[in-house]
Amino acid sequence: MTPAEMLQVLGRWRDAGWLRSLDVALARWLHETDSAAPPSLLLAAALVAQMEGRGHSGLPLTALAADPPATLDWPAEARDECARAFADWPVDQERLRAVWSAARAAGPDRAALVEFDPSNDAGASPLVVAGDLLLLRRYWRDELHVAAQVRARAATVVSASVDEPQPLSLQSPSSGSLPGRAQGASQGPSQGRSQDLSHGPSGGSSPAVDPARARHLLGLLFPPAPPGEVDWQQVACALAVRGRLTLVTGGPGTGKTYTAARMLVLLQALHAGPQPLRVALAAPTGKAAARLRQSISKAMQGLREQLGTALPLDEWASQLAPARTLHSLLGTQPGTRRFRHDAGNPLEVDVLFVDEASMVHLEMMARLLDALSPAARLVLLGDKDQLASVEAGAVMGDLCHGAGAGGAEGGYRPAAAAWIEQVTGRALPPEELGPGPALAQQTVMLRRSHRFEGPIGQLAVAVNRGDAPAALELLRTRPDGAVAFAQARDAGAVLPLAAQGRPGAPGGYRDYLAALAQRPAKAAASGASADGRFDEWVRGVLRRFDAFRVLCVVREGAWGVAGLNAAIERALAEAGALPSRRGEWYEGRPVMVTRNSPELGVFNGDVGIVLRSPVGEGALRAYFADGEALRSVSVGRLADVETAFAMTVHKSQGSEFEHVLLVLPDEDVQVLTRELLYTGITRASRALTLLCTNPARLVAAAGRLTRRVSGLRAMLA
Repeated sequence: MTPAEMLQVLGRWRDAGWLRSLDVALARWLHETDSAAPPSLLLAAALVAQMEGRGHSGLPLTALAADPPATLDWPAEARDECARAFADWPVDQERLRAVWSAARAAGPDRAALVEFDPSNDAGASPLVVAGDLLLLRRYWRDELHVAAQVRARAATVVSASVDEPQPLSLQSPSSGSLPGRAQGASQGPSQGRSQDLSHGPSGGSSPAVDPARARHLLGLLFPPAPPGEVDWQQVACALAVRGRLTLVTGGPGTGKTYTAARMLVLLQALHAGPQPLRVALAAPTGKAAARLRQSISKAMQGLREQLGTALPLDEWASQLAPARTLHSLLGTQPGTRRFRHDAGNPLEVDVLFVDEASMVHLEMMARLLDALSPAARLVLLGDKDQLASVEAGAVMGDLCHGAGAGGAEGGYRPAAAAWIEQVTGRALPPEELGPGPALAQQTVMLRRSHRFEGPIGQLAVAVNRGDAPAALELLRTRPDGAVAFAQARDAGAVLPLAAQGRPGAPGGYRDYLAALAQRPAKAAASGASADGRFDEWVRGVLRRFDAFRVLCVVREGAWGVAGLNAAIERALAEAGALPSRRGEWYEGRPVMVTRNSPELGVFNGDVGIVLRSPVGEGALRAYFADGEALRSVSVGRLADVETAFAMTVHKSQGSEFEHVLLVLPDEDVQVLTRELLYTGITRASRALTLLCTNPARLVAAAGRLTRRVSGLRAMLA
């Protein structure tokens, strides 16, 4: 097959929906750059771009050559097409490298189009082969950067026993060769002393932490653990004191933000500086950021009631800035992928907490690590079993690989275990020990859910372990109404459930519509700035809307977001439940922002309600909750929004609803995976209704694991 014939094949695959136009464009660009570029390279380039569009950071070459349709998750009808296209694929890796090495850019420098196993980022080729993976260079660069920063932070022990290893340098990998691994442990007996091993940019050392004082403070912050049990929340706090990076993973209700609040107080109380630590809170979406701030504030209030004036909690709370999206924290710059804060202009923070870290994609994690000073602490909070980010990468899953497993994968070494025992007063059980990697020494999995001990939690556990029969049994036989299964002939079955809910569960959108109808009278509303009646009404409408949500697996079709939003909107309007509407905008319309707009103060994923302003001519404005505060934007300025009666499970991450109606599509689709099902289930706090045409959809989803192709885990090793 000639290069021109290969491009024709790729065009047919685009027309069949197997490739995007963008994927084919990359192959065409390579052909224009080097008309002699081998057809196999053009094919691989289109496929690696297609994989990136589905969240993978690379293309596994050996698996691809063995079974292209299976590797690409393509339909059976693609098998014959793939067989013809791969007929000339190089027979082994050695031959493949020889063939691809000949491809060169035009011009005097004749730069290679593919670089093989580079030792640094000095090259400029658009494609990189690292081991068995083909990657776009920018994703390889991001994986390189994240791995180097994470390995260095994980090996940097701030307060430790004297037999712990010296820290790695936290320098950017872009300027030189790959950082080496941590050196062997220094020798010397540990006599229960702590020794500071951290060195900031100026070469000075931070004061070592007294483990006895840390233990005393943990005794104030946490209730005593039952005899013989390990309090993993205390372990997380002990490790945060110990290092520059802490990973805290666990399912919903396991107390990640509860732990973060106590971690924050512990770090402040142990800080020896004249000024309190500068602490920042962030999350990938505005909704998740608002929930993080609310959770921290609630936990701080509880500690204030518990501890009184034993610690200056009011001072620390007053200096805590509002939680922000990562884009806002780093400072977006319109028209560019760059941020205001980077290695040359780092964030002015001493401790950064990032919630919902499973949603953070590879590029964002690379930019975040780049913008953190080497002396700053980073705490990542997230659920490793949730859906990975929409964009390329599964960073939290890669970082937390082996968490809670013990042994060689995630076991705590003697030095880390000794520090945990010193600070918490509890020895780790033998099954938690082992020669785990450096990153495992700073990783904690919270095990006990304080919210999901009932049927929703049982259902989530069954799905997470792939036990579809147990999940169906729970859905069909629970007598308390917390979980229910509804089988439907068509998508019309969603409408009564969306409008009225079901017996034994909080109502559907009827409560939000009832709140909407209780708008303050115009005379009272005009004095909203004085008596706050209008603002309180808006908060009530937003709260009741957020009590229920329809979650979908797909975007298009009758069972997707687009079809169900239109159907629900139409049904509510025909029933007279929505105010009169003209065109796209109307009072009561729920909207979700689909693109960051820093200048408006709204970000991708923010959900608000369109209401008439109480002043002037009563123009329509979209109102968003920011904790207890409100912000509003004129609808004329909101270009990137969509109606939000229904939303995808992906978009629901970082949110929680009293009642979730989880709608599975009528056809089996590859995106319906165990992680997606688990994520949808765990968005519900009080009730879950799962609706589908065929229980086989649930069975298929429970058995289908998401496998993101990534080189990060190998780099971390």
